[in-house]
Amino acid sequence: MPKIEKRTKRTAVAVSVLVAAAIIMFGYFTVGVNAGLDDFVFFALLAVVSPIALMNYIDYRWRKSVDEHLPDLFRSIVQAQETGMTLPAALEEAAKRDYGPLSTELRKMTVQISWGASFEEALLSFARRVGTVLSLRTVPLIIEAGRSGGKVEKVFDPMGKFIQSTLMLERERKAQTRPYIAIIYVALFVFLFTIVILFKTFFTNVEGVPLFTMPTTSLTDLKRIFLHLTLIQGFFGGLVAGKMGEGSISAGLKHSLIMMLLGYVALRFFL
Repeated sequence: MPKIEKRTKRTAVAVSVLVAAAIIMFGYFTVGVNAGLDDFVFFALLAVVSPIALMNYIDYRWRKSVDEHLPDLFRSIVQAQETGMTLPAALEEAAKRDYGPLSTELRKMTVQISWGASFEEALLSFARRVGTVLSLRTVPLIIEAGRSGGKVEKVFDPMGKFIQSTLMLERERKAQTRPYIAIIYVALFVFLFTIVILFKTFFTNVEGVPLFTMPTTSLTDLKRIFLHLTLIQGFFGGLVAGKMGEGSISAGLKHSLIMMLLGYVALRFFL
């Protein structure tokens, strides 16, 4: 998957907000301020959340692929050094291999070195471009090892092992938090099931009865209230799932998108 630049993200967010505003304005002039406007507001919300969630997912996959290929890259550099290659030559040789999205960054490093940039400058530029947590942690260690007078290539082997251990711990953490994410989805399903049962049984004759300190004049008002509650629960539940699963609230937007769609479809087709 390609890397999503910050400028592309900002442009996509601005366009999606404009599209959402246009959808709401169209709904306002078409149906006015009533229950029908909820559908337009919902699709406007999807227009904002969907591009952000998609770009975050693509960017996450790109970063994950870069981190997973770092140990292979360091191992290749160590092997090339053992054959007598210089470090720039080892990097150039590694750039010819397939390391996923990391190959493009390696070619940029070799070009910078060929133009006269030092190995340290090329590494710093690499860390800024990639911007993953592991790259930002390992590059300063390699640079400090070079400044201290040691052989930089000797640092790559333990760095590769360190990254492998970190990735393994990250996979274990995700495996441990996966049941808690499933609980959030189950809670939404239970909430939706309860709403459907209530509307099929208890709420059949409650017109005019005060509910939540609001006099409900029809079942349409009740459906509208529970639709709002479902969308709120789906949105914020997804953010919590992203924080637990990937350590980032923005990563939970994809869960929010899925849960809001499930809630909307369930209430529109089963009530």
